[in-house]
Amino acid sequence: MTENVAGRVLLEREGQLARVTLSHPGRLNAITVGMWHELREVFECIAQDDGVRCVIVRGEGGNFAAGADIREFPAQRADLAGVQRYHREVLAPALRAVAHCPQPVVAQIEGVCVGGGLEIASQCDLRIAGRSARFGVPINRLGFPMAPDEMSGLLALAGRAATLAILLEGRVFGAEEARELGLLTRIVADGEVADAAAQSAQRIARGAPLAARINKRLSRRLAAGGALTEDEYQDYFSYAESRDHKEGVRAFLAGVDPSFSGD
Repeated sequence: MTENVAGRVLLEREGQLARVTLSHPGRLNAITVGMWHELREVFECIAQDDGVRCVIVRGEGGNFAAGADIREFPAQRADLAGVQRYHREVLAPALRAVAHCPQPVVAQIEGVCVGGGLEIASQCDLRIAGRSARFGVPINRLGFPMAPDEMSGLLALAGRAATLAILLEGRVFGAEEARELGLLTRIVADGEVADAAAQSAQRIARGAPLAARINKRLSRRLAAGGALTEDEYQDYFSYAESRDHKEGVRAFLAGVDPSFSGD
């Protein structure tokens, strides 16, 4: 992965679970250019690993991420070409890698989750936060709007009206409001976030991985709108003769737990 001494994106495997950790000590896990590249590389690696059934994304040291590392802006975003390169060639591919990860992704949100941190969380499939977690995109005071590839995840969760309120006001707000806006799956006590995320991942991993992947693809396609093609219908029905489908029905009728292989 990309060498980056200031901050890292760490990948750990624990059985069928992958944990991705945003790590930038002393900076509330502010995300550097190197970390954006590593995030893309890590998720592209996970996408190729059929042994992974669920991914947890978290921040190190009690915070998710305090957005992009603004200290890099004068060098990375000094002119039009730099701004375009930063948003289209650095951030956008990283966020796409999270969004298009075939395995379900759970965001474990503690502490600060703002700016680029919220953009990452918005691309996850479930978001579990501590009660004192803080959210927002206060970039109006930095003098720039949210880029298209970054806004899409927020829009998909909160809708246009709430997204505009978040961006135009630039407030940092709490977990209860974030849930009301559609940004969170659930809120738990601060000390229970890691356990709640792990339990969610375990529930996902016990399900049929083929069905989970199809649900992710189909939900993304239906959200985009328009009629499905015949190929898309066939992609959905591809589970019909799978081992997992037969195993799920067999186990249910036998009153036992299924043993899914992903086939």
